[in-house]
Amino acid sequence: MAESKTFDFTNRRIKALPPQLPTAAANAAAYSDSAVSGLKLEVTKTGRKTFIFRFVLDGQRGYARIGEFPAIDVAEARKAALEMKGQVERGLNPNDVRDRGHAVIPTFRDFAMDEFVPYILEMGKRTAKDDISKLNHHLLARFGDKKLTAIGRRDIELYHAAVRDSHTPATANRHLALLSAMFRRAVEWERVEKNPCTGVKMFRENNASERFLTETEIAKLVQAMDADPNRTAAAALKMLLLCGARRNEVAKLKWSALDLERGVWLLHGDDTKNGKTRRIVLSGALIELLQAQPSRGVSEWVFPGRDGPEKPIDNLTKPFNRMLKAAGLEKARIHDLRHTHASMLLASGVDAVVVKNALGHSSLNVTSRYLHLVDTSLKSASEAMARVVGRAAGMDAGAGGGVVGASADPLDVAKAA
Repeated sequence: MAESKTFDFTNRRIKALPPQLPTAAANAAAYSDSAVSGLKLEVTKTGRKTFIFRFVLDGQRGYARIGEFPAIDVAEARKAALEMKGQVERGLNPNDVRDRGHAVIPTFRDFAMDEFVPYILEMGKRTAKDDISKLNHHLLARFGDKKLTAIGRRDIELYHAAVRDSHTPATANRHLALLSAMFRRAVEWERVEKNPCTGVKMFRENNASERFLTETEIAKLVQAMDADPNRTAAAALKMLLLCGARRNEVAKLKWSALDLERGVWLLHGDDTKNGKTRRIVLSGALIELLQAQPSRGVSEWVFPGRDGPEKPIDNLTKPFNRMLKAAGLEKARIHDLRHTHASMLLASGVDAVVVKNALGHSSLNVTSRYLHLVDTSLKSASEAMARVVGRAAGMDAGAGGGVVGASADPLDVAKAA
């Protein structure tokens, strides 16, 4: 039996509706919902099923497209039809309302680049360059084409977790903070009604996971750097180890910031994390490394990218992991090269205030974290030596006394430790 042209819409009954007859004069069969007046369903000869809302405004008939079934189900279609009915009763054309709505709901990319970025640059936000970098390298790829209103809390949680898995909890938290700041502005500027970042918890940042490389590990890593085919990345990473600068400070280093004759690198406030100008004295080894770079006189960047001399290198993580693997070292982060440099300075007796200023730490509390790492390493070394001495003493007691037994081989003692 043929379906009545007016019936109580359900998903099951609509799914069962056949296509419009190929011989029919009309391109589509029209059905009406008995529950919500004005809600219609059109079924074409190819079987496409589309919800529409028909209305009369100022004596003129009109219709507004709601969406295609099953992407839009009956409950959603009825809700949309009731909203449109209310708009008509207030003298508004539902199509005009929807067009205005689309005009003020930009995509994530449009909002970021046309509104948020100009705002933070105008306000002189200290981390503006880092924010823009996060947008260009990560966020736009993930959310760029989505409408702001289409990004929900679950989308934010999934992205937050993905960054933690590929980088660190701290990095993931910085991305979440940027997203939250963007959506706060979007709420204030009436682009969205709520911030989808609200309620998304920051990951615990465990500073205890920080480590620095031992002298043996450094030697192995340097050998891997010297053998790596990506000479630019290897040089940049070696510079990080030699001077303790931050990744972006080295990756975006310009020749104009260097005075190789005086052995000085001047980082202006715009190039540093805390916005303060910093002066780094270059070691002889570092000057030699910089003088050997083929980009000198060719590019403004000391370490240009593989695409050409116009842009700086933008990916050090992949070559660093490759070098770690070649060196046979446990997983480490590029930032651990900075930890290593700071820890070596402190272990060598350099005053903590000097280390703080050299590395651009905001306070001595930051520098003190490296002191903890040094203490841990020294304690491990001390305990290892105690085991050597203890075993040597045990061997001597069995031999009849003395500090070191006549038959004890120092190499055997060391191996036993």
